[in-house]
Amino acid sequence: MTQLFAYTDGACSGNPGPGGWGVVLRAMQGDTLVKERELKGGEAATTNNRMELLAAINALEQLARPATITIITDSAYVKNGVTGWIHGWKRNGWKTAAKKPVKNAELWQRLDTAQARHDVTWKWVKGHAGHPENERADALARAGMAPFK
Repeated sequence: MTQLFAYTDGACSGNPGPGGWGVVLRAMQGDTLVKERELKGGEAATTNNRMELLAAINALEQLARPATITIITDSAYVKNGVTGWIHGWKRNGWKTAAKKPVKNAELWQRLDTAQARHDVTWKWVKGHAGHPENERADALARAGMAPFK
């Protein structure tokens, strides 16, 4: 059985400032790499959190059909938001518990829609800790940011 993994990362030079996102998509059969695809993009004026969200969104939106996928991110903001906070935000009309508008609500909504088609497992890894796929996603995010610096 083929397993899908997406390693995602975002980067920003200044916060806000120019930013980029990167994704390493891998299809594995056991320990054997079947297929790999790299994605990147960026914006001239953004935040790190927005780039982290766009990495996850783009990973999911690249999948042509419903799939089971594990997304590995170094962003506690994304992992905690999508596995926990988002449920309350949706119930509260995209307001926080303090009744304030959710920051980046349009991206959270896009992520919610993108993940609804799939069976997603979310995992967090420590960033800049020598995890090869996370380091590659970081390099892609920096490459995505480069045209905007």
